[in-house]
Amino acid sequence: MNEAMSFRARERDVLVTGFPAFLPRMMLERILEREPGSRVRLLVPPDDESRAREILDELRVDMSRLDLLIGEVEAIDLGLSGTEYLDLIAEVTDIYHMESEWYVGADSERLQEVNVRGTRNMIDTATEMRSLGRFNHLSTAFVAGDRTGVIMEDELDEGQDFRNPYEQTKFEAEVALHDAADDLPVTIYRPTIVAGDSETGEIDRMAGPYSLIHAIVQAPTGVPILMPGKGDCPLNMVPADYVCDALHMLSRQDDTEGQTFHLCDPNPLSARSVFELIADRAGHDSPVGRMPYQITKWILQLPVLERLTRSPRQFLEDFNQLTLFNGMHTTEALGGDLQCPPFPSYVDQLVDFVRDSSIRFDTESGFVSTASA
Repeated sequence: MNEAMSFRARERDVLVTGFPAFLPRMMLERILEREPGSRVRLLVPPDDESRAREILDELRVDMSRLDLLIGEVEAIDLGLSGTEYLDLIAEVTDIYHMESEWYVGADSERLQEVNVRGTRNMIDTATEMRSLGRFNHLSTAFVAGDRTGVIMEDELDEGQDFRNPYEQTKFEAEVALHDAADDLPVTIYRPTIVAGDSETGEIDRMAGPYSLIHAIVQAPTGVPILMPGKGDCPLNMVPADYVCDALHMLSRQDDTEGQTFHLCDPNPLSARSVFELIADRAGHDSPVGRMPYQITKWILQLPVLERLTRSPRQFLEDFNQLTLFNGMHTTEALGGDLQCPPFPSYVDQLVDFVRDSSIRFDTESGFVSTASA
């Protein structure tokens, strides 16, 4: 372990929002495995309670270390009973605010409710916590919106416009956290495009690279695959396990309070290289030509396709925007003890996950399920 790192080694009472979504689930596993003395409280929306309990059973969690709180970040007092809320503000030492409506197919009102109002409610709750040591907020690198060029970690409001309501609402959430930073110990984490687990390929929604992989895997053999645009811009992706490992490590360092970290691949491939790798692993020839991006975008915005293609369309925009995320602070803080795996090292796992005959993808909602579900 790097000697420069100064960990807060005390036992913690941790509140995690967003469970049972994939990243909060992975964070729960890391806390329970790596902090045997810590306690975890999960804030679970009422509609997700049944699924949350199923996952906890699958994980064989020691329930003596865990409290399942049924509530919502967008509700007053998080939708908790008076007793639950008072216990929360009296005991919690660390927050991992990971609840987010991130699916670009969601309507703007829902995105505003969860991402902005929910974050403001979490801030209000955090200001009442008597023992709070850190407020960790999972944001996104795409608060940069339509900016091009090099994006630094300490930059936020640079007059950018936004490509969709998701980016806009995550930006507004960060603004609220910056406004509260004088009174709260805030740390912000901005992953780029989150792929699945680098060892299993697992993810809980078909978004980002999975939209592309699914399309290529399903394409008939021998049918030419056209590249949407030139594909010469970097396509920055990070596996989910790296995101959670980095978040957990950085959140426990004393000197990371008040900082923002880009969780990104320091050496991203070009979009064309990503496209060719996926095609190769899926058993298809590399793209033999390209379709102008503006034509591709216009086709996907046709009324009959618009709703079904919001997530793939967003991914195609990432294909064609020259943006470089500088993760200097992250590299320095991790000190070489954790590095982002390169995309070629886990692309096979992503393709295999999509190919698995027991996996089903809902093309409208994006949710992943098994055939037996």
